[in-house]
Amino acid sequence: MNRRQFMQTLGAALPAWGMVSCSRPSQRPAEPPNILWLSCEDIGPDLLGCYGNDLARTPALDALAQSGLLYQHAYATAPICSPARSCLITGMVATSLGTQHLRSQIPRSADIPCLPELLREQGYYCTNNSKTDYNFDPTGIWDENGSDAHWKNRPAGRPFFSVFNSGVTHEGPANRHDESVLEPLQERTDPDAVTVPVYFPDSPEFRRIWARYYDLVAVWDKQVAAHLAELEEAGLLDNTIVFAFGDHGFGLPRYKRWLYKTGLLVPLIVHVPEKYRMLSPHAPATRTGELVSFVDFAPTVLALAGAPIPEHLQGKVFLGQELSRGEFIFGARSRADDVYDVARCVMNRSHIYIRHYMSHLPYVQDAIIFGDQKRSYAELQRLRRAGELNREAQQFYESRPFEELYDLEKDPQELNNVADDPAYAEIKAELSERLREWILQSRDTGFLIEAEMMIRSHGGSPYDMARDTDRYDLPRILEAAEKVNHPETSVNDAIRLLKDNDSGVRFWGATALLAMGDMGRTATDELRAALDDESPSVSIVAAETLCHLGDCSMALPVLTRLLADEEQPWVMLQAARSIANIGTQAKPILPEVRQTLNKVSGDVWGRYKDWYYSMFTGFALDQTLINCGVEPESYDR
Repeated sequence: MNRRQFMQTLGAALPAWGMVSCSRPSQRPAEPPNILWLSCEDIGPDLLGCYGNDLARTPALDALAQSGLLYQHAYATAPICSPARSCLITGMVATSLGTQHLRSQIPRSADIPCLPELLREQGYYCTNNSKTDYNFDPTGIWDENGSDAHWKNRPAGRPFFSVFNSGVTHEGPANRHDESVLEPLQERTDPDAVTVPVYFPDSPEFRRIWARYYDLVAVWDKQVAAHLAELEEAGLLDNTIVFAFGDHGFGLPRYKRWLYKTGLLVPLIVHVPEKYRMLSPHAPATRTGELVSFVDFAPTVLALAGAPIPEHLQGKVFLGQELSRGEFIFGARSRADDVYDVARCVMNRSHIYIRHYMSHLPYVQDAIIFGDQKRSYAELQRLRRAGELNREAQQFYESRPFEELYDLEKDPQELNNVADDPAYAEIKAELSERLREWILQSRDTGFLIEAEMMIRSHGGSPYDMARDTDRYDLPRILEAAEKVNHPETSVNDAIRLLKDNDSGVRFWGATALLAMGDMGRTATDELRAALDDESPSVSIVAAETLCHLGDCSMALPVLTRLLADEEQPWVMLQAARSIANIGTQAKPILPEVRQTLNKVSGDVWGRYKDWYYSMFTGFALDQTLINCGVEPESYDR
């Protein structure tokens, strides 16, 4: 593609690259490159032309890929935005920082600077427009942060690191009928022309939803073209390394919130100008199968800028002159909205292994976030009531195996779990051990349920707490978590965990009994004793378990007492979710539920006080009202 053709494709100009050797001179460039991140929410690579979709309308991104680098195996570290973005901006996985939940306000360790802080020390002017959502306070990180932040505002002669975040493909627009967001387009995708992913029923509504996603991606492509045109107009395109990428999988079921390749795989296209060719390990127009993770972005940008790379960063460098390679990608699923979960995964190019520590819980629970205000979930529920769900979609509502293993070469859609297949025993053992090593090495804070993590971190950060082995005995707590839903775990095993001297272990003992259902009835006395546990998290799980066993008399007062703990909003949230989980048995405490709803009420979504614990506590309590036959106000995201 020559320069003139590229200009016509973009409606702006980009320099053409010829095919050259990917050998790299050893000298550094004379001046540091500008670095531009163009991120887009809730988007996998499937709907981009450069990734092989002939129906896609993405000329700007396709042209960028034709003269740049296209990564076929780029992954988020979490299938939802806040923990993924936390990793991008720190170079640390969220589970190490305690930022793994959506959405939270976590103290950041003084030992963990953010990427723009490190670049500013090197003279870079750093701007973010405008979403942060890092799960910690972004104050002071950027030179500019907001809707007007732009590299154009930098002092003369300063290199820049600028981020522009597009929300056009977020699950909100993807699940609405609003046409205003599509106004930049001259045409619309024909629903009859799309191929609906196998995870969804092939209904007319899912065809419309999937066609709409094509159109939203086409709008983002126009935004990318506009950013590239700005660089060209300013004469900076030849001085700027451009990253275009998504923040996790599509904003639809089986993608966002799901810990599969579908939830983690993102598009990643990188433009490296001619003058910085020595910083690229690949020739232009390369489609690389290299494994890349969000944890790699920060060290890579520092390498491109010629800046020192702190030792605490957990990723590898995939661009620059001192490259490092990785064989494995790690991912985590924790609380999303008000729905708790603990799941971890590891993958290489050929297999993905997933370990569920709360496998008794389905991905789709009775929760506002999965409600009919979203077109995709409304259609799933309609078809479910009609008995017309396909098997793949029906699994959204079912408990999960505690281990999953998929052969991505033979089964790229991750449909056939081979975890119990003897032919895969060796690869399962290897990946399982790799995952366990990573959990221990990275000091995964997520094996303390959120409220327990926050209580133990009081006065400091979860990151610092997790490195104090007196406060966090991760090997013992992980061992306890591994017993939940394990076929060899007995009621007596769970009781022993429930009586342990470590509240983290006791939590998993209570959770094991909860997961056992009626089998845990013989532990009723121990569960009643646990209602007075010094750890609120243990008391809450014990109370929920007793209610599921039909013994709510002592449990409900405990849940209402902890629901009123305004000083510890993470305790309130956990109590609220357990109250939602007990269904109609919450009717006697509806007055207390309404009192708490009044405390968390405000203008967010026209109903909640803030986007954090108040919103998610409100979600759980509104779901409680629904469970008890009381219809709360309508939702419109």
